[in-house]
Amino acid sequence: MKVGLFGGTFNPFHNGHIGILQHVKQTCGLEKIFLIPSATPPHKPDINLAPAGERFKMVKESLKGHKNFWVSDKELLRKGPSFTIDTIKEFKKEYGLQTFFFLLMGSDAFLDITTWKKKDQIFKAVPIIIMLRGDWKNTHAIASFIDENISQGYTFNEQNNTFSHTKKQKIIICKVPRIDISSTMIRERVKNNKSIKEFVPANVEKIIRAKELYK
Repeated sequence: MKVGLFGGTFNPFHNGHIGILQHVKQTCGLEKIFLIPSATPPHKPDINLAPAGERFKMVKESLKGHKNFWVSDKELLRKGPSFTIDTIKEFKKEYGLQTFFFLLMGSDAFLDITTWKKKDQIFKAVPIIIMLRGDWKNTHAIASFIDENISQGYTFNEQNNTFSHTKKQKIIICKVPRIDISSTMIRERVKNNKSIKEFVPANVEKIIRAKELYK
């Protein structure tokens, strides 16, 4: 089974997340995707971060009716800062060798990976799928970043948009549609008492209003 792991603050979860993940699931042949809300992201502090329980609930409610999308509380139950390599190890231990995990991340997150704990272990543990927005002209910037910051041993195959390495897992480029929705924009709209109906699932808006988040 091919399973994607996608972590983030989801502050809040929105329609753009759903659209892009559905595209990646189909394009990359994933059978299941776990969304993993982070409790205390050590590399991405946020001055207006909703409580972890509310963010988990927003993701869970949003995934109702979306087959083979699941939310995991692994990072919420872990004490202290949450690190991706620890989450990967937990999933691999729990599901065994019959499940092949892929780490999903946006291009911005990938270009920030040099700040992540034990990043070298991540590239050995699982293949990475970089969700590259459709407005990118080419992959030269990604290739240069990999060469300078990850390893010089990767080779790129244009036919399947994959970087391969003899000692590390693959890095796969998945071009995704550009969706002009962001969590930052939604938080600003809430703060300014503007409608967010077209940007988030109805259950997410309900939680935001009921709990008075992002005010």
